[in-house]
Formats: sequence, structure tokens, C-alpha cells
Amino acid sequence: MKHVIALDVGGTGMKAALVGADGTLLHQVRRATGRERGPDAVVAGILDFAADLRAHGVRRYGEAASAAGVAVPGIVDETEGIAVYAANLGWRDVPLRALLTERLGGVPVALGHDVRTGGLAEGRIGAGRGADRFLFVALGTGIAGAIGVDGRVEAGAHGFAGEIGHIVVRPQGAPCPCGQRGCLERFASAAAVSEAWAAACGDPDADAADCAKAVESGDVRARQVWQDAVDALADGLVTALTLLDPRTLIIGGGLAEAGETLFTPLREAVRRRITFQKLPSLVPAALGDTAGCLGAGLLAWDLIDTTDPSYPSEVTT
Repeated sequence: MKHVIALDVGGTGMKAALVGADGTLLHQVRRATGRERGPDAVVAGILDFAADLRAHGVRRYGEAASAAGVAVPGIVDETEGIAVYAANLGWRDVPLRALLTERLGGVPVALGHDVRTGGLAEGRIGAGRGADRFLFVALGTGIAGAIGVDGRVEAGAHGFAGEIGHIVVRPQGAPCPCGQRGCLERFASAAAVSEAWAAACGDPDADAADCAKAVESGDVRARQVWQDAVDALADGLVTALTLLDPRTLIIGGGLAEAGETLFTPLREAVRRRITFQKLPSLVPAALGDTAGCLGAGLLAWDLIDTTDPSYPSEVTT
């Protein structure tokens, strides 16, 4: 059975799958990334994981995978197939595509940025399915995005397209590790909300999920923290909408798990801010933590033959 390998490498864990020609997830498995053992060990673990998946495909389906797709965090040169830098994994300039191609017996390998790859899946087969233009925004420890056009995601000339978390929304605000002050992710990421709520409630262990629950229970302090984050997020999103004019705006990541506690005030805040811009459909992501792996599978299938009638237009989860 024709299939591809899909790998989503995170800071602490790796998700992987074998994906069939009809988009079915034939085999799914997870492993620890093992970053505590250093970057060389992380790379070795990725190669071993991919090789094990290839072997499983041969045993189970009688043939090796036709291609592989891998999503990794940090700065990624997708054209050259190089994992340029990832602070949470400690690597620099890893020729990951070449290493995987060699380990997998010469099959084509696609390398993608984790958020852009997840955005590809959400835009093509998830919450943005059918939209010719979409913007995917992941609200996690930081904030990053993916710009989708006609089923593809734009990487940019230097691999930095979609870094919406570093739009300045509060000039002279809190310093950001990127070197600027007042970046969106310093006010509206899950990490930022956790920090603000911990300070407001006096519990150093409180996080964004706790803040959302307190908002739902009517806590005035929580509502203020939450509204500050929503306002900052709306400011950043309207800047992005003005530049990109997407038809669908997809919000994912940990903060989006708050559901309508986030989406109801966010839709209203965005609506209040727009003037001449067209209000896009603002929807929650649909694929959860499988988006990166599913997107990696799509990258792999793109390498084979997108004109093949069996090319997956949807994925069965």
C-alpha cells in the first residue's frame, strides 16, 4: 500500500504517522524528543524514529514509504532542507532533509516549520478547508502564524513569514527576547496570560487555563487580565488582516482551548477595530495537536504527485 512518513518534532515530544494515499492515518506513534541529551541525540532520535516507521511500513504494507515530511520548530530553511536554529532543541544548521533522505534510502523528504506545517493542515483539510486565503495563528508559549494562499503556505523570502507574534502592539511595552519592545506575544500568548494572572491572583503556579476558568466564574481580576490579552490580540490581528486580507482567520494553540471564552470577546474586539477591511470568518482550529503531523504528511504527498487522483484532499483521523 502506497504511503508516506509524517513526523512532527516538538520541544519535548515527537508525533509520527504513516499516511495512506487516501489520507488515512494508517499508523500513529509518539516518542520523547530527548532534548536533555543534547542536539546530536535529538537528531539521531529523529533519524531512528523515521527509520523505524519505514521498517514498519515495509512489514505491514509490503513496501517502503514513498516520501517523508518533517515539521520542526525554530528557524527553518525549507528550500535547502536545513533546520537553521531551534532554541528549545539546541541545534544549529542541521541538514535534516539530506540526513533523512540518506537514512530512508533516497526517498524525497520535505522539511517544514512546525507552525506553518500545522497551518497547512488546518487550511487545507481543517478549519480553513475551502478557503482560498487563510491566516492561521497559534497562541501557545509564543505566537506564530501561517499565511495560506490557494492551499499552500507562504514561507517568505527568508523563512520568516507569519511571525505575527512580533508585531509591535504596545510601543515601549515589555521587552521581547527578539530585541523589540511591546511585541504581541508578550501580551496575548498563553505564557503572557499565565504570567499576568499569576501576578494578579498571587498564585505563582496559576496559568492561562486557570485564568479562563476564573473569567467564566466572574472573577473581576481575571476578566481584566483576559480583556487586556484579547485587546492586544485584536490589535495584532487587525494589522495582519489589513496586510493580508484573508477569507478565514483560524485561531489555534493552547489559549484557543478556552473556546467561546476567548472567541466571543475576540470576534467583538476585531469587529470594533476594522474600518474598510472585510471581516473574515474567525474560527477555532479543528485538528488539535495532530495538525503538525497531518501537515507533514501533506508536505510529503506534495513531493510525490499532486496530480495523482488518489492524492489526499482530506485526512481521516
